[in-house]
Amino acid sequence: MTTAPTDDLAALLAPLHASLTCKSLKAPNRFCMAPMSRYFAPGGILSDEGAEYYRRRAAAGVGTIITEGTGVAIDHTVAADTVPIFAGDEPLAAWKGAIDAVHAEGGMFVPQLWHVGGCIDFNFPDSPHAELVSPSGFAGPDVPGGRAMTESDIADTAAAFAESARAAKDIGCDAIELHGAHGYIFDQFFWDRTNLRDDRYGGPDIADRATFAAEVVAACREAVGEDFAIIMRVSQWKTYDYDVKLARDPDEMHRWLDPMVRAGVDIFHASQRRFWEPEYEGDPKNLGGWIKEVTGKPVITVGSIGMDRDLMQDFVEGISSPMLGRLEDLVAMFERGEFDLVALGRVLLADPNWLEKVEQRRIDELTPYDRATALKQYEHG
Repeated sequence: MTTAPTDDLAALLAPLHASLTCKSLKAPNRFCMAPMSRYFAPGGILSDEGAEYYRRRAAAGVGTIITEGTGVAIDHTVAADTVPIFAGDEPLAAWKGAIDAVHAEGGMFVPQLWHVGGCIDFNFPDSPHAELVSPSGFAGPDVPGGRAMTESDIADTAAAFAESARAAKDIGCDAIELHGAHGYIFDQFFWDRTNLRDDRYGGPDIADRATFAAEVVAACREAVGEDFAIIMRVSQWKTYDYDVKLARDPDEMHRWLDPMVRAGVDIFHASQRRFWEPEYEGDPKNLGGWIKEVTGKPVITVGSIGMDRDLMQDFVEGISSPMLGRLEDLVAMFERGEFDLVALGRVLLADPNWLEKVEQRRIDELTPYDRATALKQYEHG
């Protein structure tokens, strides 16, 4: 389905072309590219085609490029040897090429710093990798994953995030994003089904289980200084349970996120499957809207924007067609102040020129998203 809500899509989306400044992040508009793994970094080194992949999205009007998840400076950070790393001379030199290419197009560049915790890579489960670690030896409820971390492991991992954060600032990035969503290491600490620790990193309340994330944020803040923007991506859903809610009400959400705010998070990236769905019964605000209300921080919203079904369905089978009928809802939510930036995911993976085509009403030229698209070479994307 390729129906559009109005004849003048450029006018509809005009409010999202306002600039935004948050410390070092000086976004020319409110559109971001959402982080999406691509697996085209042999030996952890981003290819020239990878830099071109990011450049093309910036050239087509996306103001802020958030990269695919990239491993931090420790050996157990990722579970596939084609995931890029954000540490070491050769990987950082490759990233510098991508940063310069995006900046030349007027875009902001934000690497997403990632540690998978105890999760194997579901696309490449047999890829070689170092022994994984996790809070309690679980990747999901009763699902073994990684060895349980010692306090020394925890300290070393926090230091690795800080090292990669410092490198990001040093080579010219505009902010960093920490991947705290979707069941990876931060989320494994947040969730009481995967965090069974009885030390200060565990406990019955979500505020206790946010200690690891807060300590990583604090370490990154010390590494980059006060004027460099730190984004934290969070979600309620997990890889092993799409319906779970870490925060069952706004009070619990405040207890979850406030430790990270106090540690230095500037922006939250609120990942949900469908951006238009209310987070709590009886109130229309989505996840991002509630996060903004309880933290007072700017928020990025994301979730099936421009698509006719959500990401989880696409993981299974089929093709998602462009669907623009909810763009009016998106703009209305923005104008109500429920979020500050909007991340575009599959639409940009399938079509780097999605935003230009939509605003020029070249609707019939939009490329549908196919799951196989995610595994094609960069030159085809």
